[in-house]
Amino acid sequence: MFATSPKLRVRSPSPTTVEFTVTTAPRKILARQVVTWSTVLLRLLACSSAVLLILLKYYPSQAFTLSTHVHTYIHPLLQYISALATRISWRCLLPCVIASLYIAIFAPGYTEESLLVIRDLGVQISTTTWGGRRSRFIPTSAVRDLWIHEGFCGFGVRFYLAVVVEGEEGVVVVFPTLLPNRRILELVWRGAKGCLYEPRRVGR
Repeated sequence: MFATSPKLRVRSPSPTTVEFTVTTAPRKILARQVVTWSTVLLRLLACSSAVLLILLKYYPSQAFTLSTHVHTYIHPLLQYISALATRISWRCLLPCVIASLYIAIFAPGYTEESLLVIRDLGVQISTTTWGGRRSRFIPTSAVRDLWIHEGFCGFGVRFYLAVVVEGEEGVVVVFPTLLPNRRILELVWRGAKGCLYEPRRVGR
């Protein structure tokens, strides 16, 4: 919802630390705040409208009671929703309300996924979405290598960056939700390997 194509941001505050962030959020802070609050308002509007439709369908007489508790400017909208609830049958109303609630609650906003590399300490993989933030830290001693793999995504082949962890059968996928293009993955792969294993500043 209001997301852009994935973009890469690189931040290297020290020669031994570098953070790669792939995000679909707008670059400017003001635009990001506008998108965030617009998304929240649209979600609240969709949820409240869906609940109001069900309420007025089940209790048609409550339209007058509700109109006495809301501002006068909202009366036309309330009357429209009440008339709509009266015309639509339960067979059509329930699937539409369920679909609206599902989209309002679970539709993704912008997503940020990052790889933080700290030499001699480890790597942290984080994903921030509408549902919250989850992250995993892997110590340097457990990082065996970083690979660029290719795998099937639907009917296509996509490239993805993965961390090979000692003692684990599978790999840990970096940027698992966004799956950026190979050019971005190669930039991150070179920078992360350089920070982990080479005694020089990334990008020099």
